[in-house]
Amino acid sequence: MSTFTVHILAADKVLYEGECESLIIPTPWGQYGILAHHCKAICAIVAGRLTYRIPGEKARYAAVSDGLAKIGDNDVLILVDTAERPEEIDINKVSLAADRAKEEMLQKRGMREYHEAQAALARAISRMDVHKKSFE
Repeated sequence: MSTFTVHILAADKVLYEGECESLIIPTPWGQYGILAHHCKAICAIVAGRLTYRIPGEKARYAAVSDGLAKIGDNDVLILVDTAERPEEIDINKVSLAADRAKEEMLQKRGMREYHEAQAALARAISRMDVHKKSFE
């Protein structure tokens, strides 16, 4: 299978840089798959599960927050605020964060607070999903 170079960068660290066979990113319109020789594009990334396959290995997962992807010339640049591998996720803290976000959404506050709580819940759900997926 053909490969391409991928750079998965969070604000505070490099999650992965190197060769990749396939990459699936979460976008506002659903999961977006990328293979070698993909056409040039720029995509928004939303909180969710990012899946990437390194040559000769099984798929790897990461929980990512909002960001963007730049695709071109067999090179993909992923820029996100946060990115976590499954082993970096504390499932107990994530569960508490999800409960807190749900409670904040139920409280009678302004739309801004509601959307912030909604985003926090989406991040928590994606982190739980990545943690769970790593044990399948």
